[in-house]
Amino acid sequence: MSTTTTHGVAQPAAAKASQARPRRGLRGNATLNFWLFTGPFLIGLVIFVFVPIGWSIWLSFFDARYTVTPSHFVGFDNYKQILTNSNFPDSLVTFTLFAAFIVPTTWALSLGLALLVNRLRFMRAFFRSVFFLPTAVSYVAAALIWKMSIFSGVRFGLMNTVLGWFGVENIAYLASPNPPWYWLVILTLRLWIQAGFYMILFLAALQNIPAELYEAAAIDGAKPGWQTFRYITLPQLRATSTAVILLLLIAAYQAFDEFFNIIGTKATWAQTPLMELYKTALGSSQDYGAGSAGAVILSLLICIVTLAQGKIMGFGRGEESK
Repeated sequence: MSTTTTHGVAQPAAAKASQARPRRGLRGNATLNFWLFTGPFLIGLVIFVFVPIGWSIWLSFFDARYTVTPSHFVGFDNYKQILTNSNFPDSLVTFTLFAAFIVPTTWALSLGLALLVNRLRFMRAFFRSVFFLPTAVSYVAAALIWKMSIFSGVRFGLMNTVLGWFGVENIAYLASPNPPWYWLVILTLRLWIQAGFYMILFLAALQNIPAELYEAAAIDGAKPGWQTFRYITLPQLRATSTAVILLLLIAAYQAFDEFFNIIGTKATWAQTPLMELYKTALGSSQDYGAGSAGAVILSLLICIVTLAQGKIMGFGRGEESK
C-alpha cells in the first residue's frame, strides 16, 4: 500500500483520497432531496390554491354569468353589487358579532378543559381522548345529530324531553327567527366540536411550562390558584393563545357546513358569508363574477382581523420584544 509522509507521520493514500472524495448520489445532494420531498406539495399548492385564488381575483373584475370564463371587463361593478344589492354585508356584520362571542367562549372552554385534564393524576389519557373525540366528527354529521336528535323541536328531541320534565313546553328551535333559539343550536354545536382540538393545543403548552417557575413562585409567597394562573400560567400560554384565537377567527368567518345543514339557504336569517356567496355563485343567477368579488372581500376582511389580532397580542414578536 502506498503511503504519504507528513511531518514524519505516514498516512495511507487511499484513506486520504476517500476523505477528499465528495459524497455522490441522492444522500449527498441536499438540493435534490429538498425538491423531491417538497415538490409534490408545492405543485399541489400552486394548482389547487394559488391558481384558484388568482383566477377568482381576475374573475371579480369581469361579467361572468353561468360560466367561469369572463366575458367583458366591468371594473368594480361586481364589488358594488355584492356590497349593495345582496345580503352579503348583513352576513358580515352578523358573523363579526358571532366571532366576537364564539372565539372568547371557545378559548375559555378549551383552556378550562386543558387545566382540568392537566391536573388529573389518573385516567388522563382517557379524558383527553373523550374531549378530543368530537373533533373527528364531521360538521355535517354533527349538524344532523343536533338538528334531528337533540334540538328537533318536537317532544322526542332530547332537549325538549329534558325540559318537559320541568314542565316546559316544546320549543321550536329552528322554526322562527324570533326568539333566536337557533343560535343556541349553532353555538352549542360549535363549542362541542371545536373545544377538544384547542384543548389539546393548550394541554401541550401547559406540559411545556417548567415546574421550576411554580416552585420559585411558591417560595416567593404566591398562592396556588388564581395568582399562579395569572402571573405564571397565562403569560406562558401567550403564544398558544394567539395561535388559538387566530384559528378560531378564521374558522368563524368560514363557517358553512353546520349552518347549511341546520338552517339551509332559504332562510333569510343567520346566513353565513360563505352561504351568501354560495347562493350568489351557484344559485339561480350563477353570477361567478359577483361571487368572486365577495370571496375577495371576505378574504381581505379575514386578513385585516387577523393582522389586528396579531398586532394586539404580539403575534410574531420575539421574546426580547416582550
